[in-house]
Amino acid sequence: MKKISTYIWEHKFAFAFAILSMVISISLDMLSPQLTKHIVDDVIINAQIQKLTPLLLGILGIGIGRCIFQYTKEYTFDAVGSKISAQIRKDLFLHIQSLSADFFDRTGTGELMSRVKDDVDRIWDGLTFVGMLLIEVFIHTTIVLFCMYRLNWKLAILPTIGMAVSAFIAIYMERKLDVVYEEISEENASLNTVAEENLAGVRTVKAFAREKHEISKFLSHNQRYYDLNMQQSKLFVKYHPYISLITRILPLSVLFIGGFLVNQKEMTLGDLSAFIDYSMNIVWPMEMLGWLTNSFSAALASNRRIKKVYAQKPSITEPENPVILPKVKGKITFSNVSFHKADLHEILHDISFTVEPGKTIGIMGATGAGKSSLIYLLQRLYDTTDGAIYLDDVNIKDLSLKQLRSSISLVMQDVFLFSDTILENVKLGQKKKLTLSSVMEAADRAQAKSFIEKMDKKYDTVIGERGIGLSGGQKQRITIARALAKKAPVLVLDDSTSALDMETEQFIHETLRTLPDTTKIIIGHRISAVCHADEIIILDNGRIAERGDHKSLLAQKGLYYRTYVAQYGTPKEEITA
Repeated sequence: MKKISTYIWEHKFAFAFAILSMVISISLDMLSPQLTKHIVDDVIINAQIQKLTPLLLGILGIGIGRCIFQYTKEYTFDAVGSKISAQIRKDLFLHIQSLSADFFDRTGTGELMSRVKDDVDRIWDGLTFVGMLLIEVFIHTTIVLFCMYRLNWKLAILPTIGMAVSAFIAIYMERKLDVVYEEISEENASLNTVAEENLAGVRTVKAFAREKHEISKFLSHNQRYYDLNMQQSKLFVKYHPYISLITRILPLSVLFIGGFLVNQKEMTLGDLSAFIDYSMNIVWPMEMLGWLTNSFSAALASNRRIKKVYAQKPSITEPENPVILPKVKGKITFSNVSFHKADLHEILHDISFTVEPGKTIGIMGATGAGKSSLIYLLQRLYDTTDGAIYLDDVNIKDLSLKQLRSSISLVMQDVFLFSDTILENVKLGQKKKLTLSSVMEAADRAQAKSFIEKMDKKYDTVIGERGIGLSGGQKQRITIARALAKKAPVLVLDDSTSALDMETEQFIHETLRTLPDTTKIIIGHRISAVCHADEIIILDNGRIAERGDHKSLLAQKGLYYRTYVAQYGTPKEEITA
């Protein structure tokens, strides 16, 4: 992860210009009390009326100058801060994308959304408005104290003490708030996760009449979030009044003690007028300290949480010198593959099979038998615990992830469609290469063309989030069209026809049989999905229990046979016999 200071250094000239504008603006502001001093001493007391017009023009000029440099300061800080926050968000998102599947297994979507959005926004605030004001408070206070000491060092001791006490209170408050902000951010992530899960699964919630339970769960997190924010407010309210008290007492004390010094002839009435102006000028930085400390603590806490995400490293990494296959033919070999996730029992044990280019393998098994895990391992979403997987006789760990994954068209069991047009969803595999005619051809082969062309905008129809508005079968057919349009040498269908009627399913499997150059892996629960495969593997508790073609497996009268009987009844050959 880049340090925040690195991002700032990349824009050092812009920040230098903004700070220079700030210094000029503050310096001009500090000239105003000096002009006030001359108006009191020279014009009012000594009756030098001729000096009034130049002094008034000077005050006007200072006002115009302050407007110009205040604008350039704020605009530059905002512009640079926006660029940096956009870059931080981009770098964070790229890092999250680089992490392996096991990271997402243990990290909620809501938490990551909080990091990418809320935490980066707080850092953005810290770099722009809050950061700018902190720098301005420091420069402003330094210049004001310098001007005060030049006027009367004895009287300047009073605001110096006030500033020191205010700074001590602000630092102490920041340390108290720091802990609370950490808890607020974590609870915000939990709240986002609960809301995201509920909204994504709202149909399931309603189907099971779970609204009351989900509302209760949301409200419990919402209450916790409220309590933490109240705890933050109580801390702020507890300490900030002390700073406000100091800012109220300071001008009165300056007026009282300064009046005494004027009577003692240690300073002029004009000096006192200027000093009171300066004391009023130093009040706002003292008042801002508490609020700035509050906001800056939030930015620091957010930065720490983002660092935790950067501390996560991908478990699946690219080889240093990957093997680049000139052309992927599609031969797949699993050699004694075993797999288990951390803290879980073994999911796959000693799996071995080979699929020659252009051939089809069917994989069946009960839920939890490890069917989908085979595909995750093939794509290197996870790495094998033991054994190896080969693509065209090359260990997939030696291939680049890009070539490996681009060689596989996958229709996943969990259908996912983006909130975009049907055209863009189908082109997902190769957006830049696929034409409309290619998309239409793929849709036709996936039996999706008929319902797509009945829509008002056809392929330009925007479908809702995750395909809302389409039936389960329609969503599956669009994802099948997406996989076919990619024309990869390996095609994987992971229980992807479960929502289709038998006739449509048969049409799609007939289409698959017309792809002689594509290696096909078909995972399914229906016999009809795998019966035409060159080889069928039956998994049971992560092991290969049976293997063979349709006829030989029926003859074994094992798991495959029992599944066939459950779905279709006793085979006709057996009845005839």
